[in-house]
Amino acid sequence: MPTHPFSRYLLAQAYNNAWADHRLLRACGALTQAEFEATGRTSFFPGIRHTLNHNLTVQRLYLDALWRDWHGEPPHPDYQSFFEPEQPYATCAALWQAQRESNDSLIAYCAGLSDDELDAQVVIDRGDELQIDTRQRLLAHLFQHQIHHRGQVHAMLAGTPVAPPQLDEFYSSGEAGLRARDFAELGWTEEQVWGEQTP
Repeated sequence: MPTHPFSRYLLAQAYNNAWADHRLLRACGALTQAEFEATGRTSFFPGIRHTLNHNLTVQRLYLDALWRDWHGEPPHPDYQSFFEPEQPYATCAALWQAQRESNDSLIAYCAGLSDDELDAQVVIDRGDELQIDTRQRLLAHLFQHQIHHRGQVHAMLAGTPVAPPQLDEFYSSGEAGLRARDFAELGWTEEQVWGEQTP
């Protein structure tokens, strides 16, 4: 658990990312396969399966870059390989498991950070250019990207028989009871996530 304030906030964001994915994908798991893969929905991508696969593949791209930087390795030589195929998971169950594994990796990465390491530069080879960002900026972008597309899936769920779940019950100490089921399913405790017991 980082003791530096901003690193601890980033770790909380990583936990929130995993929690929100868990709650959203549990809801998506209640869809029929036809509803999960249906296209023609109103959003950036035309369906729920497409959007969720995109969120996972992009997270994997950035995580690969972050861990390569951490280990002093060169950038991945072919970033396009993260998107081939564009939708690697056909079912919600398979995607949910893969997303959880990726989220566990992101939590582990953030748990190892301290504030004085956040300005280290991370390089992603985009083929025709190098993307260079600090660790904190790349993480901030990753979290925002995930929130952006989860919101789209949330809205698309409203057009199905499955009700969109609440995704804003993570930070307030007084709402611990509302996330207790999720934390139990994820194997977390409030103390583990926050470093202290909630009042």
